[in-house]
Amino acid sequence: MTMTGSVPEPRFMRFGAISDADGNLLDNGLTVFFSGPTSFTGEDSCEFHLHGGRAVVAAVLEAVGAVPGFRHAEAGEFSRRAFLNGKIDLTGAEALSDLVSSETEAQRRFALTNAGGKQSELYAAWRRRIVHARAMIEAELDFSDQEDVPGSVSDQVWADMHKMIGEMETHIASYRRAEMIRDGFKVVILGAPNAGKSSLLNSLARREVAIVTDEAGTTRDLVEVTLDLDGMKVIVIDTAGIREAAGKVETIGIERALATAETADLVLEMHDLSASVRAELPMRGDAASITVGTKSDLMGGGTSAVEDFRISTKTGDGVASLLAEISRRAKQAIGDIGEAMPSRIRHIELLTRSASALRDAVQHQDNPLELRAEDLRRSSDSLGRIAGAVDVEDLLDSIFSTFCVGK
Repeated sequence: MTMTGSVPEPRFMRFGAISDADGNLLDNGLTVFFSGPTSFTGEDSCEFHLHGGRAVVAAVLEAVGAVPGFRHAEAGEFSRRAFLNGKIDLTGAEALSDLVSSETEAQRRFALTNAGGKQSELYAAWRRRIVHARAMIEAELDFSDQEDVPGSVSDQVWADMHKMIGEMETHIASYRRAEMIRDGFKVVILGAPNAGKSSLLNSLARREVAIVTDEAGTTRDLVEVTLDLDGMKVIVIDTAGIREAAGKVETIGIERALATAETADLVLEMHDLSASVRAELPMRGDAASITVGTKSDLMGGGTSAVEDFRISTKTGDGVASLLAEISRRAKQAIGDIGEAMPSRIRHIELLTRSASALRDAVQHQDNPLELRAEDLRRSSDSLGRIAGAVDVEDLLDSIFSTFCVGK
């Protein structure tokens, strides 16, 4: 009321003057009031929709901060209040953070899938199965002499828990795909000096990001660009030319190049078609690779049994086809974006802990049922911590501090 004269009807926008406590007009805009518990945070809240000038926004924020009992929100405070008031769980809060920071269509879709509850529903369903198994085991322990309790439920319980371990392990393995969506599909360009690596990077980036000269060993450190290919984040990394006769600094660059290639999702092995001798690259690791013949304008187009692609960054021949293949490989590696996948390393840690406890319960058949039931409890508690259902106060600061102010 201090700034708008009266409180609008809940969930209806009202146009009017927005003033400070002294009655000075700040802007003419829209005001909307959300009453708790049906707001995002579960508490009464109000929004001002202003003209976007910095001076307007700064003046309104200053006026709001001057109202007694009001202060600026801390980073992630709105989402934290929503969590504490039971409006969202921790996976939903993390998905909201991912949605705010999404840069590509794949990241947006992945964040929306998790924000929609698909991830938390999976963990809740697993937890319910474990809690049911634990209840059946404890019922057998406590009431085995009662007629309405089955004589032995162990076979059914442990068969289902064994099946769940496999489901968890498959889910944990999908984290690499989630990493590709969030952090990018990593493509490393590897080749001898003057093989056209930096020229290809500049061609893909459509700007001069790497120095290109006739002098060998120009690139000595990693140079990377981020591309958006069909809605997917793809990181392309140029590396030092691979050769034996290199100086001390260049040798360090070569070692970095080979080490980076080991962790790549895809390696482009570049070979100069105009060179008299084909350079052999000391590939390490088992990363997927594509062999690319460069400077095809000097040798003629087409491909051969040796190269998967022939390109010319000078004429542009073959570059689009190579880019399409990189995109196809990225799509294949990422798979179904709509599938529930763990989106944080803390999810992996807790899922691994849960699966380990479940494995203890299933495999240690000689242990007393009391101990195996305790393993089930540890497993369900680890799952509960993912969504915030069990003892997560120590996690809240680290999770919500990653949000923007006002989110």
